[in-house]
Amino acid sequence: MSDTHAQTVTYVRDTMLPQAAPPSTAQGPVKWLRESLFSSIPYTILTIAALYVIYVLLSGFLPWLLGGVWTTSNIRECREVLDGAAGGCFSVLAERWNQLLFGISYPQDGYWRPTLAFVLLFVAVAPVLFSNLPRQLLIVTALYPFIAFWLIWGGSLLVPVSALLSIVIGYVVYGKLVKTSFAAGLAGGVIAAAVVWFVLSMMTPSLSGVLALEEVASRNMGGFMLNMILGVVCVSLSLPLGILLALGRQSSLPIIKMICVVFIEFIRGVPLITLLFVANVVLAYFLPPGTSFDLILRVIIMITMFASAYIAEVIRGGLAALPRGQYEGAESLGLDYAQSMRLIILPQALKISIPGIVNVAVGLFKDTTLVSIISMFDLVGMIRGPILASTDWNGVYWELWGFAALLFFIVCYGISQYSQWLERQLQTDHH
Repeated sequence: MSDTHAQTVTYVRDTMLPQAAPPSTAQGPVKWLRESLFSSIPYTILTIAALYVIYVLLSGFLPWLLGGVWTTSNIRECREVLDGAAGGCFSVLAERWNQLLFGISYPQDGYWRPTLAFVLLFVAVAPVLFSNLPRQLLIVTALYPFIAFWLIWGGSLLVPVSALLSIVIGYVVYGKLVKTSFAAGLAGGVIAAAVVWFVLSMMTPSLSGVLALEEVASRNMGGFMLNMILGVVCVSLSLPLGILLALGRQSSLPIIKMICVVFIEFIRGVPLITLLFVANVVLAYFLPPGTSFDLILRVIIMITMFASAYIAEVIRGGLAALPRGQYEGAESLGLDYAQSMRLIILPQALKISIPGIVNVAVGLFKDTTLVSIISMFDLVGMIRGPILASTDWNGVYWELWGFAALLFFIVCYGISQYSQWLERQLQTDHH
C-alpha cells in the first residue's frame, strides 16, 4: 500500500507560488469595455449603433461650433465671413451678452451689483447645503436676502436694515411670548415687527441718501438675472410653505385641514400660466385705485404658491412612508407635537422626499421662463423679443437657444448632482 502511494504522489509543494497578475482581459479598461459595452451580441449591436449616432451628431456639431464667427456686428456680415461654410454665428452672443444676462434696461455701470449678489449666493447657501462648514457662516445666510435686495434693486441701505431690525425684534418678542402659547407668540411677533417697520419707514426718507446705490425699478430687471431671482426666491420660500401645508393637511384640526386641502388641490388643478396672468392682470382689479403692487413681487407670490402645493404633496408622501412606530416612539419619549416633528418625523420624511423636492425645484426653475408670456423680459423673453426682432440678428436661432439651454442645463444639472450627493451622505440603511 505504501509503495503504491509513493508511486502516485511524486511531489508535494511546500512553498506558495508568487501571486500572478490577472489576465489583461480581466482588469482595467479592457474589462470595463467587455463587461459594459460588448458583454453580449445584442449589447454589441446597440453599442455600435450608439457610437454611429454619436459620430453623426459630432461630425455635424463640432465643425459648426469650432468654425463659428465671433467678431461681426450683424448676421449679414457673419454670413459673408462664413461664405457658405459650416459655422455658427456666435457674434450675437458677443454683441448682446449683457442683454441676455441682465436685460435691456439694467444700468450697464451697475452690472457688478447682481454679479456680486450671485457670488455671495454661493457663500450664503454653502453652510445650509454642507453641514461640515462652520456654523458661524449661517450669519451670512441670514443677512444675504437683505444684502442681495440692496445690491440688485439699489436705494438706501437703511431700507433693508430696517426690514432686518423689524424681523429681529419680532422674533425676540415671539420667543418671549411663545412660552405662554404659540398663538400669542406668533401674534405678538407679527405686531412688533409691523410697528418697528412702520416707525423706521417714517424715518428712512429723511436719510435716503445714506449708503445709497442707484435705484433700479423692477420693470428694468431682465435676462438670466430675472430667472435666477425668481428661481432662488421661489424655491427658498416654497419649501417651508410646502412643509407647513403638508403638516396642515395631516392635522387633526378640521378647519386647518380643510384650508390646506382646498389650497393644495386648487393650485395643483390650475396651470401656472393662468396664475401668472392673474398676477399680471386680474390682481390689479382687487387693489385700491392708485395702488402700485410690484409685478415681480406678484409673480413671486404666484410661483411660490404653485411650487409649495407640489412640494406639500411630495412631503406628505414622505410622511406617509414612515412607519407608525416612529410616531409612537416620539410619543413614548414624552415629546410634544412640535418636538416630535422637528426632531424625529420631519428629518426622516424630508430625507425620503429629497428626489421629489429636487424634481419640483428643477421644474420650477425652468418654469420661470413662462414669465415671458406676460411681457417680462427674462432670458427667453430677451431672445424672442428685442434680439430676434432686430434686423441685425433676425435669423440667428441655434446660437441663442443653445446658449439659453446651456445656462439652464448647468444650473439644473448642479442641483441634481447635489441632491444625489446628499442622498448618499444621508444613507443610513446599509445592509
